[in-house]
Amino acid sequence: MLRKIGFIGLGTVGQHMAANLTKGDYELTVYDPNADKVAEVVAMGATAAATAAEASRGKDLVIIIMTETDMLGPIFFGESGILTGLEAGTIVADMGSPSLETTLRMAEEASKKRCLFLDAPVWGSREHAANGLLTIIVGGDPAVIGRCREPFSCFGLNTIRVGQIGDATKMKFIVNLVQAALVQVLAEGLVFGEKMGFNADKILEVLDTRGVASPLFHLKGRSMCRGDFTRSLALKYVNDQMHLVMNAARLVGLHLPAAEAVSRVYEQGVEAGFGEEDFSAVIKVLRK
Repeated sequence: MLRKIGFIGLGTVGQHMAANLTKGDYELTVYDPNADKVAEVVAMGATAAATAAEASRGKDLVIIIMTETDMLGPIFFGESGILTGLEAGTIVADMGSPSLETTLRMAEEASKKRCLFLDAPVWGSREHAANGLLTIIVGGDPAVIGRCREPFSCFGLNTIRVGQIGDATKMKFIVNLVQAALVQVLAEGLVFGEKMGFNADKILEVLDTRGVASPLFHLKGRSMCRGDFTRSLALKYVNDQMHLVMNAARLVGLHLPAAEAVSRVYEQGVEAGFGEEDFSAVIKVLRK
């Protein structure tokens, strides 16, 4: 059984994932550059680490959920980073959404230290994380995935293996593309309808009844109607993810015209100062 867990990255989703792990029979050590976030999880029973290396040392499982910039910087590769603390036999699960190049580089470096690596990005919002309802998309050895199912079940409802290391990152690109495009096109529909004289609630009532209905449309549509852009998934992160999607498409020689248009709108959202808000705030770009 995996008992000693290191958790690095207490952002919007990661903090709730770690909080749910404190409810299990685990020795949980956490690290994040934000000391206040660390203190909140420590109050629930976790132990604080002074560095990412310390959080990784002597662990059965190390879970990482950080941004691409953090992973390329000191958090993973730095002198006091995760790689420095890893010991042979440790399972490393990267549950963030970095580029494919970074995922493969992390896996290679972990392998040099005789660690077992899982490419395991999570999909879901802050609410999904808090309620243990995330989807975990995994690439890697099925036997290693099997060993992780119990701790993963603390914060994930579904664990879906899609192939080998790198395949889960590729699948997350698809998820990110479709999710970003759906919310952006919903925003366009609401703004278009409002300009034609319809109430946004009435538009959603119609959309909720038939083929285009979806939980995402319902949730984000209601947020747009209320003007409540409390962060569940930050617009700036969706913008970053779309850049990764477009780069991946270029690498395979594919032109994605709709994705290019969607990416430009999220870029405008960041430039307009909406980056720290929920990505449903993309509607504010269209209303300007």
